[in-house]
Amino acid sequence: MPGRPGLGPRSGFQRWRARRPFWGGLLLTLGGAEVLLTEKVSLKVVMHIGVQGLAGFLLPGLMVLLGLLTIFNPAQRLFYSITGVLLSLGTWVTSNLGGFFVGLLLGMVGSCLAFGWLPDQEPRVRRRQRRKAAREAGEAREVREVRGTARTAETPRLDQETPPREGTLREETQTGQPQAVEPA
Repeated sequence: MPGRPGLGPRSGFQRWRARRPFWGGLLLTLGGAEVLLTEKVSLKVVMHIGVQGLAGFLLPGLMVLLGLLTIFNPAQRLFYSITGVLLSLGTWVTSNLGGFFVGLLLGMVGSCLAFGWLPDQEPRVRRRQRRKAAREAGEAREVREVRGTARTAETPRLDQETPPREGTLREETQTGQPQAVEPA
């Protein structure tokens, strides 16, 4: 749809992705998949604990499931992310040192990202847009300062003491500050 920007499939995916902890769920899913793949490696250092290595396949399978649930059901992200951290740590013992550390780290980082994600956030502004907005704000401030200096030459500043008008008396208040008083 070249004539209508912002309505294509890519922008639709970006809007969908912005409303959920996408990257956290994706990393948790990839961490679980990596641990599952290292279970199939035919190395002699592969450890299988439990009934024929059931735990070695169960924990990464649950990591994959929790990652997908985090993406498609973001309302329960806190439960999924805490459980994902515990499962990732469990793969250290049950699944070849957590998929040779890679799956363990992916699962931990993904779970932390999902835990830290906040719904209803304003979309992040790109660096160029932030710089442009700051530049425009600085230019507007300079214009106001230039216009303000022309006015301050005519108008007295509020932080300076203004001389009393003709026919007013000066009294001291309880704080010792002089105050102009109209004659009765």
